[in-house]
Amino acid sequence: MLNDEICKLREELNESIIKGQDYEITYKISVKLDQLIAEYYRTELDLTKTKRLKNRKMQKQESIK
Repeated sequence: MLNDEICKLREELNESIIKGQDYEITYKISVKLDQLIAEYYRTELDLTKTKRLKNRKMQKQESIK
């Protein structure tokens, strides 16, 4: 989902640059793209943390047995 949005916005940004659109338009697209990328990384970090916590819990449970 986020990947698709990022790819779409990246294409839009590239087109804006190639066509030489007004700087303000290109800037707004760039800011939106940056926000989506930041959101993507936050989501990935949250998933990684959750997986680590689950793994630690499983390891503790296995060591208790």
